[in-house]
Amino acid sequence: MKRREFLQKSAIVIVGTAVVKAAPAVGANGQWSGLRKLSPAQAQTLLVMARQIYPHPKLDDACYVSTIEELDAQAAVSPQTARLIIDGVAQLQNSTGGKFDRLSPEQQTAALEAIQSTAFFQKVRSTEVVSLYNNHQVWKQFDYRGASYPFGGYLHHGFNDLKWLPNPPDSASPRG
Repeated sequence: MKRREFLQKSAIVIVGTAVVKAAPAVGANGQWSGLRKLSPAQAQTLLVMARQIYPHPKLDDACYVSTIEELDAQAAVSPQTARLIIDGVAQLQNSTGGKFDRLSPEQQTAALEAIQSTAFFQKVRSTEVVSLYNNHQVWKQFDYRGASYPFGGYLHHGFNDLKWLPNPPDSASPRG
């Protein structure tokens, strides 16, 4: 390993460790840590909300935490965003008798449909669509290999590859 390569990799490890330590996390007992602006209860409600907006049963909560991290970071730097999120969570909880997190998935969906045109819902949804689907851990769960341009485009990287189907015909995934 060359000196320059060593220094680059060391810097990546140091920055990565700092980011991980500074990011909000949910422990095994469901306790939140590392939040800058949101309370643990608000973060938990947002996590349940995020799971209902883009439900993927095979994804665990850790994949959805990136949305809460992003919302918390935005709330920490913008008082208007903080007010929007905090008031939105409060209104969502109030509209469900303070038990949104404990409702059935069908009841949660109904509660979210009732607020889907609000600025709060749109803020959470638009943040989540980017943070969830731009997450490389989610890509692994979906067997998505990422962008094809580094490999010459889809014509040479997956265009005729249907290995993601349960039983693709041999003609769909030619060898060589």
